Amino acid sequence: MIAIDRHSPTPLADQIEAGLAGLIERRQLPPGARLPSIRALATQLAVSPNTVVLAYDKLASSGLIDSRGTAGFFVCEPRPTERDEVLLEAGEEQEGVWLAQQANDQRAGVLLASSGALPPTWLEDAVPAAAVQRGLARSSAGMASRCPPQGLPELRERIATLMRAQGIAVDAGRLMTCYGGTHAIDLICRSFVRPGDAVLVEDPGYFLMFDRLRQDGARPIAVRRGPDGLDLEALDAACREHRPRLLFLQPALHSPTGWSSTAANLHRVLLLARQHGLLIAEDDVHGHFHPGHPGRLAALSGLEGVIYYSSFCKALSPALRMGYIAAEPALLKTLMRSKICSVLTSAALNEYVLLEVLIAGRWRKHLDRLQARLLQARSQCARQLTEAGIQLDHPGEGGIFLWGTVPEGVDVQLLVQDAMRNKILLVQGSTFSAERKPDPHIRFNVAFSQHHRLGDYLRERLQALAGAQATLAALR
Repeated sequence: MIAIDRHSPTPLADQIEAGLAGLIERRQLPPGARLPSIRALATQLAVSPNTVVLAYDKLASSGLIDSRGTAGFFVCEPRPTERDEVLLEAGEEQEGVWLAQQANDQRAGVLLASSGALPPTWLEDAVPAAAVQRGLARSSAGMASRCPPQGLPELRERIATLMRAQGIAVDAGRLMTCYGGTHAIDLICRSFVRPGDAVLVEDPGYFLMFDRLRQDGARPIAVRRGPDGLDLEALDAACREHRPRLLFLQPALHSPTGWSSTAANLHRVLLLARQHGLLIAEDDVHGHFHPGHPGRLAALSGLEGVIYYSSFCKALSPALRMGYIAAEPALLKTLMRSKICSVLTSAALNEYVLLEVLIAGRWRKHLDRLQARLLQARSQCARQLTEAGIQLDHPGEGGIFLWGTVPEGVDVQLLVQDAMRNKILLVQGSTFSAERKPDPHIRFNVAFSQHHRLGDYLRERLQALAGAQATLAALR
């Protein structure tokens, strides 16, 4: 089908990807054609199955092929061109809501290099169709099932077991299900934030949280986040000056940087919070991707003064939209009132399916596979970005993101705008700042950013900009 050159400096996976892409573009592999299985193509080309997996992943992220579960991989049908008037944008380019929309719209041909999600091909086998059927069968009422607002007791027991394995002492009575991390933030804001309140947030941090706080008339107060955690002097000063009600913090594999807080930093954060009467909301949505045992405030505090939340959406299934919140009973009661008033309860079908996945033991095996793929993707992505001229700032222990700095003198705003015109989604550092301060960083999702299309684009653009700067300097 295709030939590979083992003496070429081009990685074998890239050669396979380019060869198949050429066959698709020339219609030698027409729309709907079934590609060889991973094992069959690996045998044919005498390469490892992982090499073929990487090539297929890249083709899928480019929208050239898609996976149909056990049926295999197929060439995609050309998507009809969408008329401009049909594409309703929720925000302006580089705004937080705009970024969230791009990641979920998944428009044809756009490389989601700064997305916050994993490629669908990485998650499609995590929840098989049989798990949906078995999950539904767990309820005697079937599709007429109702779900308690706090969540199914059996599911909360399973989640509590997972959390105890992370060192967080919790029982099912101190847990409530929700529709993911963003829903958890919404419930916390509804329950504990009032107009005019000062709320401390990490800078850089989660862009949708900033918008959510402003909707309530709250004042997001930025506290600098470094590789080891929050700037403790800045945190203390902000508490004294603004008398904040709440602090949102993401200790493990922080988005967008991928950094994790040290235990010493977290201990000091807890001491300052108690000193100033500050409630902490701990975001652990990305903690599932950590290859080790990161420090967590919920573990150190025993949930005293800490509301912990996490999600299965990123690591398991965006279709299920399942997350969970842990807190002391008095705080959890307030959160449950907000949940009932806003969405009444969670979807019973989602909870039964998640319960089936956890009981079957698929979750742990799936995480192990994800972490292995992320490790490989991070290595290739880091090498490609560095060769293109991006400086990587303190790469973290694992996870989805690398936080990269563009070369000095490069206008990052113009770069990301040009990238979007070339159907590459890049998001500048200022999008992740509560104060929208200029920032020379770009967040890179390693699963998508390992694609050679991004490396080729950055290498060409950054070299051209460097040449233009050298010419201007000579003229001076």
